Amino acid sequence: MLSTLSLSAALLIQPSSHFDRRSALLGGAFALTSPQATHAADAALPETWTLSGGVKFPTLALNTAGLSAEASAVAFRKALAAGITHVDFHPGIERDGVAAVLKGKDAPTRSSVFLTTKIEFAKKGASPEEAAEATRRQIDEDLGVLGVDSVDMLMLRDSLSCDVTAAQWAVLEKAKAAGRARSLGVINFCEGSLKCLLRTASEKPSVNYFQQHIGMGPDPKGLRSFGESKGIRTFAYGALGEPGPSDELLASPVLKRIGAAHGGKLPEEVALRWALQGGAAVSIRPTADFGLGRSACSEASAACADGLARRAAARGWALTRAEMEELDALTSPDSNPTLFSTTGCPDSFFAGKPFGPG
Repeated sequence: MLSTLSLSAALLIQPSSHFDRRSALLGGAFALTSPQATHAADAALPETWTLSGGVKFPTLALNTAGLSAEASAVAFRKALAAGITHVDFHPGIERDGVAAVLKGKDAPTRSSVFLTTKIEFAKKGASPEEAAEATRRQIDEDLGVLGVDSVDMLMLRDSLSCDVTAAQWAVLEKAKAAGRARSLGVINFCEGSLKCLLRTASEKPSVNYFQQHIGMGPDPKGLRSFGESKGIRTFAYGALGEPGPSDELLASPVLKRIGAAHGGKLPEEVALRWALQGGAAVSIRPTADFGLGRSACSEASAACADGLARRAAARGWALTRAEMEELDALTSPDSNPTLFSTTGCPDSFFAGKPFGPG
């Protein structure tokens, strides 16, 4: 069985022949500093990874997907109060909510927060030149609205065209060289998309942002091991499922039993700890109240603050080795790690739908 390994500054190898394939894949990509795997109950989780250029990447992020501008601002403030300094947001209304916090009363200092945002899908039929120009315009607009000189992580979505991907990535590389982005990543890149990008990229992405939750296993569709063999770390979303929370996970007797053994942790807390202890960075929704294009966080309810406090506390406890192995072995609910990719990747959410990037 393929084990889940820590990816902090190291990927950690257990003394078993079952790990030969993965350790061979990953040995050249990350420095190995300890023989002790994260399945150990006392495994400490890194609060940050050090990316190329010394960028400190916080491994727990607020995911504002589906929130209004006002709710994004509320969630960002409550995340900061809970000790989560990394905010992962889309352009548009979520960005506007983040901007309101950055520019508002009692605004956090720029150096105290980590801003991760995403380039929109290239328009259907756009030429490489048109896609590159749209990418440049979006970077200009986003930085202007946010009122900052740079973001900390700029992530690119996949495209049906390798030429479009190459043209857009070149714009991101130039933005980084110009100090407008401190690090670069990709979103929902399947193996084919990664191969396409790496053929022409001068700088490889630091992270691939894709879905991973209990039931998908430690290496969904082989995507994680493929990316990590190239030195691309895993930044996971969807610890409870997407586009809405999985009823199967929330009602799981296994997750409930394990949570009860750790002082009454909720299934969503067990799901998050599994992902973190498995070595991924994780972007989390404030609560389990979300769906396609919808999420919730308001000042009027204590649910958002409570949810974020529980998520921030994920580093304060650990699953046992036996619990990790039991959760690793679950095969349901399964899903597609690159669910929200273009139809150029397998099993896209957008396949057969009249909307989406193609």
